[in-house]
Amino acid sequence: MIDVAQRRAADAWFLERGLPAVLRPGRLVRRLWPRSAPALAAFAVFMVNSAVVVEITGKHTINIEGGPTRNEWFVLGLLVLVLPIASLVGWLVSRISTVRGRTIAATLALVVGIAGGIIGGPSPQVLADLIFEAVVIAIILAMTASGLGSILAWTARMTQDHLAAVGTLMIRALPVLLLTFLVFFNSPVWLMASSISRGRLWLALVFLTLIAATFVVAVTIDRFRPVIEAPDAAAGRVEELSETPFASMPDPSQTQPLNRAERFNVMFVLAVSQIAHILVVAVVTSLIFLVLGLILLSPEVLAAWTRNEGSSDGTFLGMTIPIPDALIQVTLFLGALTFMYVSAKSAGDGEYRTKFLDPLSDDLRLTLVARGRYRAAVPAS
Repeated sequence: MIDVAQRRAADAWFLERGLPAVLRPGRLVRRLWPRSAPALAAFAVFMVNSAVVVEITGKHTINIEGGPTRNEWFVLGLLVLVLPIASLVGWLVSRISTVRGRTIAATLALVVGIAGGIIGGPSPQVLADLIFEAVVIAIILAMTASGLGSILAWTARMTQDHLAAVGTLMIRALPVLLLTFLVFFNSPVWLMASSISRGRLWLALVFLTLIAATFVVAVTIDRFRPVIEAPDAAAGRVEELSETPFASMPDPSQTQPLNRAERFNVMFVLAVSQIAHILVVAVVTSLIFLVLGLILLSPEVLAAWTRNEGSSDGTFLGMTIPIPDALIQVTLFLGALTFMYVSAKSAGDGEYRTKFLDPLSDDLRLTLVARGRYRAAVPAS
C-alpha cells in the first residue's frame, strides 16, 4: 500500500502523459475544480481579449475592409496573440503545485471570465453571453472529469514541444516546401480557390486530413502493438523510475495485460503525438505561403490568377480581414496537401523513426513499467 500523497503524485504523473484510463475508478472526479484551473484560466484570457476588442471597436464582430486603421491593426494583433497568451497562462497555472493555489486560480479565472463575457461576449445580449459561458465551463468540467481534458492538455504540450523544434522540422520538410511551390504558382488552383465555397473547401480539407490521419493510425498500431501486447517485455527500466512516484513501488508478481480502455488510450496518445508532429510542419508551411502571398499578390496578379473573381477582403472564422479570400483558400489547401505528404513520407523515413519514433517507443515501455507498479500498489476499490 502507498500513502495518499504518493497516490496523488502517481495519478498526476499519468494525467500529465495523457493516460487517464490507467487510473483507478473514481480517481478522475477527485479535486475536479483545481484540476480544471488551467483550462479555466485559458478561457478567461479569451474572454478578456473579447472584452478588449469590443471596447476598441464598439462591435461584437470583427469586420475590417480595405486598409486597416491603427485601432484595427491593434485588434488584428490581439487576434494573433490571444492563443499563445492563453496557452502560456494555462501552462503557468498548471505549474501551481498546491491544491489550494489551483483552487484560488480556478475561482479567479471564473470571475475574470464572467466579467469579460459580460463586457464583450460573443453577442450584445448579457443573458446569451452568460448562457454561453455556463455551457463552456460545464464542458471544461466534464472534459476534466472524463479524462479527455488531460489528453488535450498533453496534446497541447506536445505541440508546443514540436514548435520549439520548428527549425529542425522545416529543414526536414524543405522538399515538401519546394513541391508545394509548384502548386502555389498554378493559376487553376487559384481559380478553384476563388470559385469554391468555404463550406466545400472545409469538406475537402477534412476528407484529405482523415485519409492522412487514418494512415498514421494504421502505421502506429502496427508499430507499437507488440510492445502493448507484451508489457512484461518492458522490464529492466527500473532505474529510470527513480525520480518518479513509482520508485518505491514493488514490481507486480504477475503482469496484468492492458484492458480495452487502456489500449485505446495508449494508441490514441501515440497516434496524436505523431499527428501533432506532422501538423506543426503543415501549419508552418501554410504560414510561409500566406506571407509569400501577401508579398507577391498585387491587385493585377490576383485578377489575372482568379480571372477577376478574387476579392481583396476575405473571411475567416466569421471575421472579415484585409487578406484576399483566394489566398486564404489556397493557404488552407496547401496545408492539407503538406499534411498528407509528410504523413506518407514519415512511415518509411529512417531518420524520422530514429529521432522521433524510437524515443516514443522507449517512453511507452517506461510508462508500462510504471503502470504495472501502479496497478499492483493501488487497490481497485
